[in-house]
Amino acid sequence: MFYPAGADELRRDIDTLLGSTDAPPGPAPKSPPKSPPKSLIVPHAGYVYSGPIAATAYRSLRPASRDISRVVLFGPAHRVYLEGMAVPATDGFATPLGTVPIDRSTVEKISRLPGTRTSDEAHRDEHSLEVQLPFLQTVLEAFELVPVVVGRCDPTLLADVIDTVWGGPETLLVVSSDLSHYLPYERARQIDARTCRRIIDKQTTLTGDEACGAHAINGLMSSRGCRNLTVEAIDVRNSGDTAGDKSRVVGYGAFTLH
Repeated sequence: MFYPAGADELRRDIDTLLGSTDAPPGPAPKSPPKSPPKSLIVPHAGYVYSGPIAATAYRSLRPASRDISRVVLFGPAHRVYLEGMAVPATDGFATPLGTVPIDRSTVEKISRLPGTRTSDEAHRDEHSLEVQLPFLQTVLEAFELVPVVVGRCDPTLLADVIDTVWGGPETLLVVSSDLSHYLPYERARQIDARTCRRIIDKQTTLTGDEACGAHAINGLMSSRGCRNLTVEAIDVRNSGDTAGDKSRVVGYGAFTLH
């Protein structure tokens, strides 16, 4: 529903997005940090809408393409009601570009933490995680996946999960989230600008009206590991800037934490 089902077409779309020189609006981007990001916050709409913004973040991983061997991916539950977090029982997630193996040992470890349970139902139709995989499959050489669907969840519980899987340079943390939903263009820009400031300041009280992945973002910002990271907004746009009309837009932000 969110990207082409054919491998060749999908690969071309991803390569085009990653190779785009379309600069986001606003001030000129800062020089990239010397070290690759430890974590990303990226949007999860259809690629025609949010793909250019997500690609801005994924390009920053290229220097670490051989070093990252585990991706811990958090995304909000859109399809089922969920209290806490859910990990899958399956051994892999399939996309047109191939199957990404699940890091079963890590999944089993965090499934025993408070607030986390195993549920394939929570993952079966959830797009917030799946749309990130073709980007990761293209940018990284080989990796195992730890997928976590996040429902209504105390940020301290998610922070415990994040600190448990923090690891070293081999581990990348990705939070999948869009920003405001279905507001007029200028109103969305105002609200998203405020939300971006709150994310950069590592606030832990975002609401679903500000970001659909608010629970996951709050958990990331509450983690011990995040205390020593700098958050940078590298691309903030909305569907009115990419492929939609401006009467009702969805906001997208790409953030690196390094």
